[in-house]
Amino acid sequence: MTTLRLNVPTILTLSRILVIPVFIYITPTHQVWGAVVFGLASITDFLDGYLARRSGQITQFGIIMDPIADKFLVISALILLVDIGNLSMWLAIIIIVREFLVTTLRVVALTKDIVIAAELGGKLKTGAQIAGILCLILENSLFGINLYGVGLAMIWIAVVLAVVSAVQYTVGFWKKI
Repeated sequence: MTTLRLNVPTILTLSRILVIPVFIYITPTHQVWGAVVFGLASITDFLDGYLARRSGQITQFGIIMDPIADKFLVISALILLVDIGNLSMWLAIIIIVREFLVTTLRVVALTKDIVIAAELGGKLKTGAQIAGILCLILENSLFGINLYGVGLAMIWIAVVLAVVSAVQYTVGFWKKI
């Protein structure tokens, strides 16, 4: 494993961070375009890890930056949704605190050469979270279909999964340390 190598997975990871200002700027006035930007950025989350594993281009930089880029994107979306009034501050806070907790545990473990792999609960939370965020961004913008209720339900599912997976990661962390 190398520390930094500019390859396709690394570029995809960095692109998630670089697209955040664009996402924040366009979403309040152009929800569909905001959802497209967020959706494409979310796809890079899957794609960079898949490509890194498949091509043997896993780097320490990628191991650290991939979850950080994911968290920056999701946290930005949650804050934006709170700001435009589509999401309760408390739901966003629960998810954001969980993201900081799990990322901190993973980085601390990595400093001890221990990799805490993504758990199923975390992956399910991410899926529910992305779907919920997309629905809350679109709200009524997609052919007049009201997606707010679906988005809110998905966020509640993500909150439950966030708490459960945070416990799983914490237990896994202490077992490996």
